[in-house]
Amino acid sequence: MESLFPLALFAFVSTVTPGPNNIMLTSSGIRFGFLRTMPHIFGIVFGFLILMSLCAAGIGSLIIAIPALHTALKIAGSGYLVWLAWQLRGMAFDREAEAQARPMSFLGAALFQFANPKAWVMGITGASAFLPAVQPIALAIAIFCIVFTVIELPAIMLWAGMGAVLRHYLTQRKWQLLFCGVMIVLTLYAALAIWL
Repeated sequence: MESLFPLALFAFVSTVTPGPNNIMLTSSGIRFGFLRTMPHIFGIVFGFLILMSLCAAGIGSLIIAIPALHTALKIAGSGYLVWLAWQLRGMAFDREAEAQARPMSFLGAALFQFANPKAWVMGITGASAFLPAVQPIALAIAIFCIVFTVIELPAIMLWAGMGAVLRHYLTQRKWQLLFCGVMIVLTLYAALAIWL
């Protein structure tokens, strides 16, 4: 069980750093507030839990070993992020579109994890380097996933919370436009970073 601290540290660093999920959660916190972002948060946690289980069971390595499948995941992930950046652009310049916007659903957030290359890298790296050496393997996978989930939930809630706090300061249109511009650039960077 001494391997749990390195696993916890890896989980913290990988989930608290910027990535597609955290950028989307910050944006959602600003647009919809913390409470309306909760289904998005729990969808990320649930989807990532399933993805982590699959990676720990060896599926992640198989996906990386099949170049066409790996490329398809990159295309899906970057395509979704470009679409999201376009939606943010619409929010910045169209008040009617902003009023009709809805936060990401639990299911949408859960499914996005399978198109999120950062999530796959975290899952594959974590499973290959930090899977506890206990038997049976199902227990090792359960411990691995529980530790990641316990660390991930507050780390991503922090991003949604930061967005909710910023929401109160973005009441003037010029600051809303500036924020949307920054979020669009970060989202497009995340889409590009998938290929780097």
